[in-house]
Amino acid sequence: MMDMSNNKSELAIALDIGTTKICAIAGRRDRHGKLEVLGFGRVDSEGVLRGVVSNIEKTVKAISEAVSSAQRAAGTEFKVVHVGIAGQHIKSLQHRGILTRDNDHTEISQRDIDRLVSDMYKLVLPPGDKILHVIPQEYTVDNEQGITDPIGMSGIRLEANFHIITGQISASNNIYRCVERTGLKVANMTLEPIASAAAVLSEEEKEAGVALVDIGGGTTDITVFKDGIIRHTAVVPFGGNVITKDIKEGCTVMGQQAEKLKIKFGSALAEEVYDNRIISIPGLRGRDHKEVSEKNLARIIQARVEEILDYVLWEIRRSGFDRKLIAGIVLTGGGALLNHIDKLTEYHTGMSTRIGVPVEHLAHGYHEQLSSPIYATGVGLLMKGLDDLEAGRVAIPEPVQEEEEGEFEEDLAGKWYEQLFRKTKEWFEAEPDSEF
Repeated sequence: MMDMSNNKSELAIALDIGTTKICAIAGRRDRHGKLEVLGFGRVDSEGVLRGVVSNIEKTVKAISEAVSSAQRAAGTEFKVVHVGIAGQHIKSLQHRGILTRDNDHTEISQRDIDRLVSDMYKLVLPPGDKILHVIPQEYTVDNEQGITDPIGMSGIRLEANFHIITGQISASNNIYRCVERTGLKVANMTLEPIASAAAVLSEEEKEAGVALVDIGGGTTDITVFKDGIIRHTAVVPFGGNVITKDIKEGCTVMGQQAEKLKIKFGSALAEEVYDNRIISIPGLRGRDHKEVSEKNLARIIQARVEEILDYVLWEIRRSGFDRKLIAGIVLTGGGALLNHIDKLTEYHTGMSTRIGVPVEHLAHGYHEQLSSPIYATGVGLLMKGLDDLEAGRVAIPEPVQEEEEGEFEEDLAGKWYEQLFRKTKEWFEAEPDSEF
């Protein structure tokens, strides 16, 4: 029998801090390069508003519970965690970088590209913002345009177009603070739409042109790909929670009842509701039951989903690739679970649409729950984390490092005193009769 242990990668844990849920997924890659999920934990999120931490204590508690569940299932403890960042503070911009090389006889190396990328981090940003990702798009070598990988070429002038993603320093600091208060370290921070794209999009779709629309609880994230490159990223400050709020106000029910109505009976397309059942909702403290027709519920949901799709269309047009997306739209996130939302998206945008589930990269035997768009970001973050581990971009801290350092210092001090005592003793014993 083959020894499988040598063919498996290191373990990693990813953390998706969302508006409605906080999810931790632990796993590794098997010998075929597929994700083997060993444990996951999901906890309701209360301290996050529109993708941004608004209550440190509640978020720390939820992170701790989610990570503990994943650790128990995986049977191991983790020191570092791979985290996602999202929210309406995320912005993107395009910038061009130029590098003049000393010698045109030497080949362009990874070091030259790294110099170009590091120059982008010196860009002057609005106060309070920081650069999260610098993504090269295409290169130009001595006026030769449209090069995707210039390594190995010769040339003096190396230019590149960069897609730069920025976010608020305070938002990322709050995530760091929450994670560190649970006793973990942040290995790296990835933009959540990029992670979702890694989990649900195929290379063919990215090449053909596709818009990934991740409908979360507080925000809707949009990522546009063309020719295998990220062309545009944007965040719309509306998500599933706004639909729930509309149901709550439109049907005059409690928030929890509105959420249950949306999940159990909701449809994003009113004309797909044929039997128009009447849903009875218990009244408060002896009051009469409320009755809501399924068709009216669908009309409320459809109005808000169409508004979200209008923002999505506007962002796709702003990217300049609205007529070039052959693969159309891929919907993911919790909002993609709404009945008939893919049909409504096709009617409203005129683009082919499918629901993206993160199972393509999972090894056989994965838990049934993971085949849901809800876990797209978590699975994508785990993939990014494992990539960084394998590439050596993440340093794994040794457990209880501080105590070891303390013991080492004590040993040194003890040895020094012991050596001094021995030397002094030898000196006195060597000349017992000498006068001072």
